[in-house]
Amino acid sequence: MYTIKDLYDLDHTYPEVRAFLSGYEYPWEALAGIKNLLVEIGSKLPEDEFDHPSENVWIAKDAVIYQNANICGSCIIGHGTEVRPGAFVRGNAIVGNNCVVGNSTELKNVILFDNVQVPHYNYVGDSILGYKAHMGAGSITSNVKSDKKLVVVKDGTHRIETGLKKMGAMLGDRVEVGCNSVLNPGTVIGRDSNIYPTSCVRGVVPANSIWKRDGDIVEKIPD
Repeated sequence: MYTIKDLYDLDHTYPEVRAFLSGYEYPWEALAGIKNLLVEIGSKLPEDEFDHPSENVWIAKDAVIYQNANICGSCIIGHGTEVRPGAFVRGNAIVGNNCVVGNSTELKNVILFDNVQVPHYNYVGDSILGYKAHMGAGSITSNVKSDKKLVVVKDGTHRIETGLKKMGAMLGDRVEVGCNSVLNPGTVIGRDSNIYPTSCVRGVVPANSIWKRDGDIVEKIPD
């Protein structure tokens, strides 16, 4: 339930991202390669569709970038995406089409699939967010453990050693994260799952589930 195939529809991102991610089993294995992937994609983007205002920065001409947004690191901003006031894109961010990077939101070493919304006061670091994933106001991905040890993905008694000191969260397609929630290092949330507001989430949340609190995860009832 936590492989790339389980979490993401790869048709909703750049073709190069699709090819890149297809080479891995688990999404966190791809985090170290985001910088090089970004440059590879950017070098191929059509000049009539993307501005190239500085080194390793490509912004779609139809994207909306508010004047006081701070783009100071390598990034690709896709078609129709909004980067709102106070946003801070500080490096190695691949942002898809029709996304929202909201006020006071910070991005660092991330892949955002198409139609992702991180619209208000979010921190997203060392993470991959699937198609139409949405993080409520104030929700964040915590990407470093307090004891500074390497991140382990935990699914009950099953443990996967990532070998990474920095890993945030892997959000599957159409995940909804409630306001003011913290996604602890190594969190993986399956497709179509919901996280209650003010949650402190760790480990693996199955697809089509509702996280109410630690130890209380229920299956979603179809409409």
